[in-house]
Amino acid sequence: MSYIKVDQISKTFKVAKKKSGLKEAFKSFFKREYLYVEAIKEASFEINKGEIVAYIGPNGAGKSTTIKILSGILVPSSGKCKVAGMIPWKDRKEYVKKIGVVFGQRSQLWWDIPAEDTFDLLRDIYDIPNNQYQITKNNLIEKLNLKDIINIPVRQLSLGQRMRCEIAASLLHEPEILFLDEPTIGLDAISKQVVRDFIKKLNKEKNTTIILTSHDMSDVTTLAKRIILIGKGKVLYDGNLQKLKNNYIKEKTINIETNDKINTKKKGIKKVTKTKKGYELVINQDEITINQFINYITDKVTISNIDIEEDNIDNLIVKLYQDYNI
Repeated sequence: MSYIKVDQISKTFKVAKKKSGLKEAFKSFFKREYLYVEAIKEASFEINKGEIVAYIGPNGAGKSTTIKILSGILVPSSGKCKVAGMIPWKDRKEYVKKIGVVFGQRSQLWWDIPAEDTFDLLRDIYDIPNNQYQITKNNLIEKLNLKDIINIPVRQLSLGQRMRCEIAASLLHEPEILFLDEPTIGLDAISKQVVRDFIKKLNKEKNTTIILTSHDMSDVTTLAKRIILIGKGKVLYDGNLQKLKNNYIKEKTINIETNDKINTKKKGIKKVTKTKKGYELVINQDEITINQFINYITDKVTISNIDIEEDNIDNLIVKLYQDYNI
């Protein structure tokens, strides 16, 4: 049985039309016109306990709306949703004890006081036994490297330091499910690495179910094996990330260092370009696999070094958006 089950949920927002000009603004006091915006359209998916799933899509696709429904903040216009056997917006009081939420652009920390004071407040809100709280807090301080910043007012922290405190605040009550909405937005490379490493350890050690939304494709490839692509409110793809790469990224670029001349017309080798140290070759993996290519080329020339370029996930997502017209 699925731990998270979303069944045909839709969410429509009623938005007042606003026309420019004083005359139109005055008219709206007496007769207001509305637009109906479908943020999510009959979205369905299931997630097992302990999975890390990347929920991705362009701006306005419906990602944050879905997260807000799953976290019990919003009620869908139609459809069904169960998480850990509960309906998020109906069983909210009991449900919030099972979830942690981190919004990269919204803070739950009090701005003018140290993060530890907010932690103490959250202990009381979640009614965490003090012994358990101290053990969990100290563990999070150690793993997220918060010791030197925990007693500094939040407003004086860097973005990376604050985000680490945000994650800790969301995990004090040891939730079973963690919703991460753009958790590394604006962070430097070192801070991103700290956050990603911690999330992977959390999932491995606690079997925490994690739903990640991010425009940073490095987050996606580092953390998730499965992606759900949403566009214009609809789920367009749900499956394994590596399988998606294999289906979409047919061409592979290989750089070879050699003093020998390469002049080949073998099927599958689409392009051969001379470089300072050798050659850059582009192959079509539907016609020749990397192993077949390496076996072939090593028989032809003496190679001092070979470099196979990594798949560019950003280009893959752009292709997906183009194919689905989003």
